[in-house]
Amino acid sequence: MNSKASNKDEIITVVTGLPRSGTSMMMQMLAAGGLPPWTDEVRSSDTDNPKGYYEYEKVKSLARDNSWLDKAKGHAIKVVAPLLPSLPPRFYRIIFMERDIDEVLRSQSEMLKRGGKTGARLSTEQLAAVFQGHLRKAEELIHNADYPVLHVSYRACVEKPSTVAHNVKEFIGSNLDEASMTEVVDDTLYRQRG
Repeated sequence: MNSKASNKDEIITVVTGLPRSGTSMMMQMLAAGGLPPWTDEVRSSDTDNPKGYYEYEKVKSLARDNSWLDKAKGHAIKVVAPLLPSLPPRFYRIIFMERDIDEVLRSQSEMLKRGGKTGARLSTEQLAAVFQGHLRKAEELIHNADYPVLHVSYRACVEKPSTVAHNVKEFIGSNLDEASMTEVVDDTLYRQRG
């Protein structure tokens, strides 16, 4: 399905990537730039995401109920890579956050420890393989559906936020405020550097 819509208000901007890959940061940038986020604030900010998660709880059950999705047109919504296959055919443009897999795993591990959780009973190698599988499926889906996609490096986002803000503005094709997008990036939150 070719997802190029003539009316930009019909497009849903999907921010995706693995958990801990910078999806919340990108949502913050888009919101600061002027693209409204589709969120419900059920999950509040914490030590791991002090600026918020920018999530919509019903995304977790997309496979069972997507009746609400049309209301998100003209907004940005976070859908992590493992849930991307649950998206029904619509007009989407995708911002795909990419981060070194070792950094993702370390960040995930630290978050689970802080939350007093043990996580999946998988070795680091097994979990890396699972995550790589999620990424492959997400990439295949995006390619097969011919969705417009912008790949954004987490590291570049932190180290060169003004460049990333400009690239995102060009991709979105609207009057996003690049300076405001740049200002929300906090490089002190890049804790698990490879």
